[in-house]
Amino acid sequence: MKKLKDWAAVQQVYKQTNSKRATAKILGISRNTVRKLLELDHEPEYKRARYPTKIDAFKEQIIEWRCEPYLFNGTRIFRELKKRGYEGSIGPVYNFLRKVDEDCDGMISSKATTRVETPPGDQAQFDWSEYQMHVAGCFRTVYCFAMILAASRKKAVCFSLREDADAIYEAIQELFEDLGGVTIELLIDNPKALVLENNPKSEDEIKYNPHALLLAKHLGTELNACPCYWPRKKGKIENPFVYIEEQFVKGNSFATMEELNRRGKDFINAWCDEKHGTTKRIPNEHYLLEEKVTLLPIPKKRYRKSPLQSRKVSTDSFVSINSNKYSVPVKYVDKKVFFRIVYGFRIEIYTKGGELILKKEVSYDKRQIIKEDVHYEAIAPRTATSIPQIRRDFTRIFSNGESYLQACGKKSDQPTHHARRILELRDMYDDEILDELIRISIDLDCMDIKSFKTILKSYNSGELKIGDCTNDILGDVDEAALTRDCDYYEKAVAEVKR
Repeated sequence: MKKLKDWAAVQQVYKQTNSKRATAKILGISRNTVRKLLELDHEPEYKRARYPTKIDAFKEQIIEWRCEPYLFNGTRIFRELKKRGYEGSIGPVYNFLRKVDEDCDGMISSKATTRVETPPGDQAQFDWSEYQMHVAGCFRTVYCFAMILAASRKKAVCFSLREDADAIYEAIQELFEDLGGVTIELLIDNPKALVLENNPKSEDEIKYNPHALLLAKHLGTELNACPCYWPRKKGKIENPFVYIEEQFVKGNSFATMEELNRRGKDFINAWCDEKHGTTKRIPNEHYLLEEKVTLLPIPKKRYRKSPLQSRKVSTDSFVSINSNKYSVPVKYVDKKVFFRIVYGFRIEIYTKGGELILKKEVSYDKRQIIKEDVHYEAIAPRTATSIPQIRRDFTRIFSNGESYLQACGKKSDQPTHHARRILELRDMYDDEILDELIRISIDLDCMDIKSFKTILKSYNSGELKIGDCTNDILGDVDEAALTRDCDYYEKAVAEVKR
């Protein structure tokens, strides 16, 4: 490299000075060097110095093992070389093997691939990827299941805490539902949940997992396992995982797994509204215009590998699942219900007839009681039964509540008994009307519930008119009708006492 730079400098300076002595003085080199470089009619070639490596002595043997009839892979070659005295690492072996493979394959790169485009409705590709995500207050290992329609490039995703067979089968069915139909073919990888044996060097058929075949039959599709260690065959589904990680996973946190799934589906749907780099079309539009009508219908029921587990609902309307208790509607008390846990975080509870009762996210803590008040509305008391709570509710709801309790307490040993019965009337009367009637009962000194209902009866019959505060409810009332003689109240008191 130094000779190359010196040659270029000598040529340039000599053209200006036309003197070897002056050129040598300007460049700070000897005249002999200037003379030798000027004698070269072309620039000198840079040749990198080559140093011997530990693998040099074994290269011929590596080539022999790589070709037929051996066809050893890199790990096997490395192990055999160690037996013969090779002291280096496996890295140089693989580097040399790449050059050998290129020579053996006629200089065609092993990454060379032919792009295949399928007609609408023919193929969907399915796969998943693992991420570390911040969910429910801590980092968890989350699996992103994804599916793409090969023609339109419309995509769908769901997230799981499990990657077992049950989760895979559930995800395939959920994603087909999100895509609005089933394709003729489903291109898959080779997990044991789907493929038991797929030997590319054998002429035998691919051996699929029996449950995977039952799932395919249930959906009406046909499984197609791609060759082992050849992810480029399903490149349409491989590439989106990088985009999902960069644009959605990184920097986001989620309160629950349900929130993660909801936001993830919204993100993917928004992405499908953007123009695809290969097809130059918007996937959602392409799907609606051409592919949706070609998809097969989705079965009404889902295929399940594992049977539902049963539980008996306790008298306090709870179901015990994995050391936690979850409430269900009280109409299922003392009845047997059935449940399953989907994706490791979602509890689904069913009746004996298969009707879904509720979906609930599991509690990540142990020995928790998760109760929903709505499940107890059928048996919940209309008003509080606790004396302190009755007092709080009565004074909070009615402006005359405190005066009533004080006045009633002077005549009754249990003023909250009467207050509670008045609170029960809120189902039939507005609070403003009851509040005004409470004021009248205080004025009449008739505050027990029986007397109060007599006053209420007078109001219902129209004999008793309440103040302007209820005009919005009762309509406009003649001002003269609201004015009464004192004799009216004396008669009302006499009727109450009678």
